[in-house]
Amino acid sequence: MTTAAPLSTESRFLDDLILHGHFLPTGEPGLYGRGMVFEDVRARFDALVTRIHAADRPETPRFPPLIPRRTLEQAGYLNSFPHLCGVVFSFEGGEPAALKLAERAKNGGDWTSLLSATGVALAPAACYPSYPAIAARGPLPPEGVTLDLGGCYVFRHEPSADPARLQMFHQRELVRIGAPDQVAAWRETWMNRARKIFAMAGLEAALAPASDQFFGRTGKLLANSQREQGLKFEALVSIASEQPTAAASFNLHHEHFGSAFGIRRHDGSVAHSSCVGFGLERITLALFRAHGMDPGKWPQSVRRNLWPE
Repeated sequence: MTTAAPLSTESRFLDDLILHGHFLPTGEPGLYGRGMVFEDVRARFDALVTRIHAADRPETPRFPPLIPRRTLEQAGYLNSFPHLCGVVFSFEGGEPAALKLAERAKNGGDWTSLLSATGVALAPAACYPSYPAIAARGPLPPEGVTLDLGGCYVFRHEPSADPARLQMFHQRELVRIGAPDQVAAWRETWMNRARKIFAMAGLEAALAPASDQFFGRTGKLLANSQREQGLKFEALVSIASEQPTAAASFNLHHEHFGSAFGIRRHDGSVAHSSCVGFGLERITLALFRAHGMDPGKWPQSVRRNLWPE
C-alpha cells in the first residue's frame, strides 16, 4: 500500500482559502474568483495606501486593463518579457467561418485558429498606459508629475499552483515622473512609507534588492545590472511558499520610459521616472496567512488600521 505524498505548503494554504470561501476555483491555475471577505480585506489595504499617499496630492487617472499593442512595443516589453504578455484575439470572419468555429467548439476541436489578433493587449503593469498619456500633454511642469493609478487589474501569463502567483491580479501603482533627483527621492520616501504600511497591517516585510524576470540569456545580464545599480527593491512577506514572496516593488527607470514615449521636462531634457507597485492580492493573502482566515479575530491593532471607522 502506497502512502500519498504530503501536500505542499502552497496546496495546503490554497485548500484553506477555498474552504473558507476566500478563493473560488475556476479550473485554471492562477485564476480564481474571490469571496466578499477577501475583497473587503483587499479594499481595506488599498484604502490604507490611499490615506498614506494623500499627502502627495497625486493626480488620480484611471485606465482599463487593456492597452494598445503599440504601447507594449514602444515600452520594450516584448524584448524583456515576451513569456508574460497576453494579446486579445477576436473573431473577424464571415458567416461560414462562424459556423466552422461553432462546430469545432461543439466537437471539442481547436476553434482558436479562426480568431485574429486585435490591436489591444492585456496590461502587464498598471503604469504602462500612463506614459503615453503624460507625453501627450507636452513638457512637464518644473515639479514633475505624481500619479496614483489605483488598483488596476493586470495580466501576466505565468500559471502556477502557488496561490500567490496569479495570472490576473490587482496592482496598486504609483508613478513619479520628473528630474532624476525628484524621482529617486520619491522612491526612497515610498520605501520608508511601505515599511510603515506593512507594520500597520501587522506584517513583517523585508526590503531587499531585486531584479525582474527578464527573458533569455540577455535577461540574466539585465537582471545582474539591475541589481548592481539598485534599480529595483522588493518588499518580501511570508505567504504560501517556504521562501518569502515579493508583495511590493520600488523601481527606478532612469530615462527608459521618458525616451520611449517622448516625455520631456520643462527644460527640454528627457524625463526620468519611478514607480511603486503593491500586489494587492498577495498582500491580502499575507494578511490571512499571518492573522488567520477570519478577519473578525485579527489583532485589534491591525483592525484599527484597516477598519479605522
